[in-house]
Amino acid sequence: MTTRKKILFIINPKAGTKSKTHLPQLIQQHIDSERFEVQITYTKAPSHATILAKEAVENHTDIVIATGGDGTVNEVMQGLLHSSTALGILPFGSGNGLARFLGVPMNHVQALKFINHAATVTIDTCLLNDHAFVNVAGTGFDAHIGNVFSHTKGRGFSTYIKLSIKEFYKYKPQEYLININGKKLVRKAFMISFANTSQFGNNAHIAPEADIQDGLVDVCIMKPLSILDLPQVVYAIFNKTIHLSNYVEIIKCQNATIERVAPDAIHIDGEPHLATKNLNIKVVPGSLKVLRK
Repeated sequence: MTTRKKILFIINPKAGTKSKTHLPQLIQQHIDSERFEVQITYTKAPSHATILAKEAVENHTDIVIATGGDGTVNEVMQGLLHSSTALGILPFGSGNGLARFLGVPMNHVQALKFINHAATVTIDTCLLNDHAFVNVAGTGFDAHIGNVFSHTKGRGFSTYIKLSIKEFYKYKPQEYLININGKKLVRKAFMISFANTSQFGNNAHIAPEADIQDGLVDVCIMKPLSILDLPQVVYAIFNKTIHLSNYVEIIKCQNATIERVAPDAIHIDGEPHLATKNLNIKVVPGSLKVLRK
């Protein structure tokens, strides 16, 4: 008889807008009980998911499923780094960037069935200063929006878009000193994204050629934009062709430093933080196991 794998679902009850009261029943119904021994737990505060994930590693759990949005995924990931425990995702966020990149279905029943047969692979993670991220981090407009969005009552993609349009008219691009691959560059940029995967979420691809197993991060420098540029930029991002446009300069590297004019907002896998004027980006190759298509 084959030994069943231990699988833990870490559920963030506050993530997203959908109720999760039905989840335990759904999990028991669709996870293969002959292959997996299921446990379920809930987060009670910010960063609690990291603690729960670390405990799962200590208990020799085979797979931990982050049940929530990109923030929950990031917290669970931090607890699993450099371990043999794999990260899986049951997506409940507004963007679900890593889940989409890994081929996880957005339908919850399909996502649970996906877990039963998903492959386990080893991928890179990255550091932005002391913050670990697995999907996309950045500075500039998207970080500014993330910061403003975190203080907004409304949630969801439509709220995010409305807010972005409103803030676009107020935002002023900054000048950055970038040290990358032995070269010093000065760039005025609308935003700079550090992409380990191809997309922010919602199939918005900022780095269509990003590879989570190449030991490199894609530094995506978006030029200052006018309102007239927006339709073309948005189309290119959702059409996976932004890297072919004149709006973005993408440089692959193992590490880079960015000097900003002053301390300002950054985002880590979509979650806003404040950081010093100097940013250090570093790839940590082969540091995380994940379930993917």
